[in-house]
Amino acid sequence: MTVQVLRTVDAVRDVVDLLRSQARQVALVPTMGGLHAGHLALVQHGFELAGDVIPTLFVNPKQFAAHEDFGKYPRSEETDLELLADEGVRFVYMPDEGDMYPPGFATTVTLGGPAKAGLEDKYRPQFFDGVATVVAKLFIRCLPDIAVFGEKDYQQLMVIKQMVRDLDIPVSVAGLQTVREDDGLAMSTRNRYLSKHERRQATSLIRALEQAAEKIRNGVDAQTATKAAQRSLLTLGFKVDYVTARNAETLAVPQLRSEPMRLLAAVHLGSTRLIDNIPI
Repeated sequence: MTVQVLRTVDAVRDVVDLLRSQARQVALVPTMGGLHAGHLALVQHGFELAGDVIPTLFVNPKQFAAHEDFGKYPRSEETDLELLADEGVRFVYMPDEGDMYPPGFATTVTLGGPAKAGLEDKYRPQFFDGVATVVAKLFIRCLPDIAVFGEKDYQQLMVIKQMVRDLDIPVSVAGLQTVREDDGLAMSTRNRYLSKHERRQATSLIRALEQAAEKIRNGVDAQTATKAAQRSLLTLGFKVDYVTARNAETLAVPQLRSEPMRLLAAVHLGSTRLIDNIPI
């Protein structure tokens, strides 16, 4: 199957209009390319929810700080399109930066709530403004019925759900459970930056989270359990940004043991930053 690449707003809207005229729902899967099995699982879930899936391939400069890896972020357009074709995708939306942010572009979407939880926003202050802005534009441009995001970027998922509620955007946001390698490491485009030794060591992150979650389920105070996980990771050579338990819906610090909780972590291993999370 050949994938049709859509480059402009008019092109993607014409396709969505055509699909709607055929009574087909559309699921959007926003990505920055560099696709792996985790992204393809999002596409597969999109097909479970809708008749057609339109992935997007756009490396969004607005969510990268000056010191981050925008320039070296993996770009593999030909391979990505082949992978998507194998999944039965017929259309891919792939705008360029000048089209997404033309000269004079001056609007930014800024959120509170889960976007100001002291997690990723503490270490990447510009990140969620950039994510919210590009996702809002993708929703408005593509007008999907459903959008699919992975739970690996859990704070991002909560931020997008909040934005959709607050701005009355008529898109149903679906989250998909984190897709993992056989040894438990959460799939991520940035995993390819790990050396062989770091790749073996990286599995300690999910092990530390699982141990902390088990302690909390057995009655240990959440703060005590997460501090123990941090110490373990530091001993193993990780630099730890955070390991914390939060309310699974608001990302606020939980006040009651009966609240639904999520364990979230961000660490550095060598030059690579890894994030992960699990439910408690």
